Amino acid sequence: MTRASTAADYGWLEDRYQDLMEAYCVTLVQGRPPDALLKALGAEPGERMTGVAELSGPAFDEWESDECFIGVTSVGDWSLMVEYNGYLGIGVETMLPVSRGRTVVSHYRNINAVDHFYWHEDGATRLHFEPLFPHHRDGSRPDELVAEMQESGFDLSDEEDSGFDGHTEAAFALAERITGVRLTPELFASAEFVCGRVPEPRTAPES
Repeated sequence: MTRASTAADYGWLEDRYQDLMEAYCVTLVQGRPPDALLKALGAEPGERMTGVAELSGPAFDEWESDECFIGVTSVGDWSLMVEYNGYLGIGVETMLPVSRGRTVVSHYRNINAVDHFYWHEDGATRLHFEPLFPHHRDGSRPDELVAEMQESGFDLSDEEDSGFDGHTEAAFALAERITGVRLTPELFASAEFVCGRVPEPRTAPES
């Protein structure tokens, strides 16, 4: 775990990356460099792009195809995978094998506000929940991070309308607490991504 990051630390995302926040998937994979991760996912490393915003155009160009466009960059010992309007990172059948011997954390949201958060460890799902409904959790250790979830900014009450609207930013904060990887505006603007195209997972999240 890392320092006490909160949803407020990720308020810049809505200001600077509004299109990403409408429909995204962000994944952090420990101990597997970008080229190796792409190959593990069935993609050949291709073009290189600077900054998260550059990934948007190619990703939406692939929307009518049967492939997902992904960009991967190194952040220390981790690979950061970013998808505009994609969901490869939350495909359990895809990411559980990748997590063998390592940690994988991914979170997702689509245009209809359907969202998911996964923490995989060594081939097993420790925690899964929908950030909009964080009181419903599953996985092998669904309550292990309750304190961290609350501190990140999640409202864990079971009220249907709690007035909580920072769940997406809280997902970024919780991912940081698990991985120790802090995502910043500077990183999003300057990171060098190696890109690839991966066949869509067989199972898509509910819309």
